[in-house]
Amino acid sequence: MLKRTGPLCFLVILFVLTTGLTAGAVAPEKTITERPPMRGLWVASVLNIDYPSKPTTDPAVLKAEAITILETAEAAGLNAIFLQVRPTADAFYQSRYFPWSRYLTGSQGLAPQDGFDPLLFWVEESHRRGLELHAWLNPYRITRKTKDEPAHDIAALVPWHPARLYPHLVVHHSDGNLYFDPGIPQARQLIIDSALELVEMYDIDGIHFDDYFYPGTTFDDAATYASYGVGYASVEDWRRDNVNTLIRDLHQAIEAVDPEVRFGISPFGIWANKSSHPLGSETRGNQTYFSHYADPLAWIQEGTIDYIAPQIYWHIGFDIADYHTLLAWWNQAMAGSAVDLYIGQAAYRVGNSDPASPWHGISEMDRQLQMNTWYPLVKGSIFYNYSALKRNPDLVTLLKHHFPEEKTVD
Repeated sequence: MLKRTGPLCFLVILFVLTTGLTAGAVAPEKTITERPPMRGLWVASVLNIDYPSKPTTDPAVLKAEAITILETAEAAGLNAIFLQVRPTADAFYQSRYFPWSRYLTGSQGLAPQDGFDPLLFWVEESHRRGLELHAWLNPYRITRKTKDEPAHDIAALVPWHPARLYPHLVVHHSDGNLYFDPGIPQARQLIIDSALELVEMYDIDGIHFDDYFYPGTTFDDAATYASYGVGYASVEDWRRDNVNTLIRDLHQAIEAVDPEVRFGISPFGIWANKSSHPLGSETRGNQTYFSHYADPLAWIQEGTIDYIAPQIYWHIGFDIADYHTLLAWWNQAMAGSAVDLYIGQAAYRVGNSDPASPWHGISEMDRQLQMNTWYPLVKGSIFYNYSALKRNPDLVTLLKHHFPEEKTVD
């Protein structure tokens, strides 16, 4: 729901309540407006996957590309944009904590021309079209190297980058990237404070995390565990609790600042395989509970998120990770929870050129969207990514067929 609150709204509510009570009237029951189904689109900025197509400081180019993406989302009948505004401890907005992103302007710390703020523009243009705008953050990743780049060095960051100011918060991982250490309270507080900056400064509709938490089981945090892991049965339990603590504390902080801003996460599609955990799914793939130390079941059960959008990026009948098996598992996981379930859909797989591929054409996505309707706790979908819609007009037509004239409610 688009944010439209303020002091006037509060005074009106206060007046109605106080006058009703003094007159002895019975206050009416609170009216709960049903949210429309989620029809979201991920717009990735890391490595210039979706936006901008290449780095630029030119506001005219940045505006034109944004408008094209928004018009494509409208044409597909979508109602929410998930814009990656912090891909690597950097910013697509004027931040007190992080430098301007090199994926935006070509050089970390370099601002767009003429004081242009891309996020402000995206929020205004999204809302003008009745679309929600969720700020998508990667919480821990500081750098994102490509296969052709050497391991990243902290000295390559701008001098005032928090990773350089507080190097004790940083871990150099074996993948060649730098990460904030989730086990250090100061690092978690930096993530919370910088998310609240977005809530306070922009009329966004949500804060969104994707599936990247701990980057792997070989994370070099032995010293941190020695300092902060007292009382835990294992480093694995401690790591999961670090992630859970960040999510719980951030959710509470957002609620305190603006309860209309929703906080949601899009985890990897497999929580755990049943062979590894009795509560897991009948799958044989990578497991976010063990590989990333993310525990979406805990977030659902504790209500520390407002929605969850598992990335079920496999086809129906895939023997390692069957779409239908996982869809049913996640639907069951939501039983009794107030958390909304959306499905992360693999739009990027659609249109495979191999006629033998299950992703040839658009029929697999059509079947998946129809299957979603079989499960009452599935309340919508988020599609990865914009580039998939851009290169596949048939997919845009398909989505419009499934989602006719559905927009957010103000």
